[in-house]
Amino acid sequence: MTVEHVLAPSPAAAHRWRWPALAALLLGEAMNLLDATIVQVAAPAIHAELGGTVSDIQWFTTAYTLPFAVLLITGGRLGDIAGRRRIFVIGVTGFMLASAACALAPSAGLLIAFRAVQGAAAAVIIPQTIGLIKTMFSGDEMSKALGSIGPVMGLAAVCGPVLGGVLTHADLFGSSWRAAFLVNVPVSLAVLAIAPKMPEARAPKRPTLDLTGTLLAMVGTGLVVHPLIGGDIATLSGWSWGAVVTGLLVMILFGLHQRRAAAGGRSPLVESSLFARRSFPAALVTSAAFFAVTNGLMMVIVLHLQLGLGTDALDAGLTLVPWSVGLAIASWLAGARLVRRYRHHTMSIGLGVLLAGALAAIAVYRTADVTAYPKPLLLALGLIGLGVGLFGPAFFTIALEPLQPQEIGSAAGLLNAVQQLGATLGVAVLGSVYLNYAVPGGPSAALHAVQIAFWVAVALVVVSFGTSRLMVPKGPSGRAVTPH
Repeated sequence: MTVEHVLAPSPAAAHRWRWPALAALLLGEAMNLLDATIVQVAAPAIHAELGGTVSDIQWFTTAYTLPFAVLLITGGRLGDIAGRRRIFVIGVTGFMLASAACALAPSAGLLIAFRAVQGAAAAVIIPQTIGLIKTMFSGDEMSKALGSIGPVMGLAAVCGPVLGGVLTHADLFGSSWRAAFLVNVPVSLAVLAIAPKMPEARAPKRPTLDLTGTLLAMVGTGLVVHPLIGGDIATLSGWSWGAVVTGLLVMILFGLHQRRAAAGGRSPLVESSLFARRSFPAALVTSAAFFAVTNGLMMVIVLHLQLGLGTDALDAGLTLVPWSVGLAIASWLAGARLVRRYRHHTMSIGLGVLLAGALAAIAVYRTADVTAYPKPLLLALGLIGLGVGLFGPAFFTIALEPLQPQEIGSAAGLLNAVQQLGATLGVAVLGSVYLNYAVPGGPSAALHAVQIAFWVAVALVVVSFGTSRLMVPKGPSGRAVTPH
């Protein structure tokens, strides 16, 4: 989302079709966010049918989240320029067609390509929601409409892995994993049926597209992520390290380009004022590390259950239910009560609970039978879900609170993009850690591999804790300042 999404004036008269249109917008958002996780549980079944390299299991997810992350802000700009309803319709249509193509994909390579198209379509759908809501609603109704986004997105995050397991196991009409993609077609058609009832909206002051910045961001992140997928992180080749270093240099060049664009009066992808204080850069690092943990661990758990223990997709999806339930309960509790009372301490408590859950999972794996389903793991995953749920509402509140009104839109868009980038890196790094230790050996190696991946996640949680402390403003005495 962009600055104009937040600042666009609301109409004097309420839009007649506003509530059905809101339902369509939320359904479109939920569908796109579901697809970031729904395939994780189905991925081993996809690999078993389509073949390819083991690293393709990671690409089934990262091929979606990487373009989703990089193109989010550009997607918002397209809506500001060409019209948010028009871009929303184009995005949903593209997403539907790409989903159908994924369901019909005859090979792993084509599926990965179609997943990238899905991710790009998602990047132009998501940013239009807030702008269209602000066009259709006003006053208290607008607050209620905007307030509905969080719970719906939380529900999508909770349901994704479980739905992926259920659809794959159900094997509807012999579709197996393909149902995880086919389900998007009727949902997209329902959204498109209501979309003509939405008003058209553009930014009062249209920004320009930063195509150079977008290209640099795509090349830089691609060079960093690609060598990490399927490679042994400890023994990457010289070419792989060269690609990673080149990618980091391209990202530095991206930063310099953004400063130059801002100085020249153009519209950079990223508002430079966001980096005037330490709190927002710290929030970006915290977001990347945190979502790398959550998405990476989910991938590792699924891989170990299906590749290491031989369970099916349904068992893998149901194993994640305690995580999902814990997340839902804690997220509601944090949003309704804890954040207002305990402020940034809620964020720290969430990370502490997440850390305790990860350590508990390691203890379970250390004492587990190499071929038996680890039932005590369910309690550890419930604890992890509670930590994730406590952290989320507090994090976004603390990250956005000190910003100026004109910075909120750009900041929210950048946080969303970094969230997806963190998810991409988590699947790449933690997935590679597991696969490189587990695949060459038998059940014992797989059990050892999942423990190593969890220890890497523990290290990332510690990083998140340290950087999250930098998000809190300090007063003259050095103590955290609590806004009133």
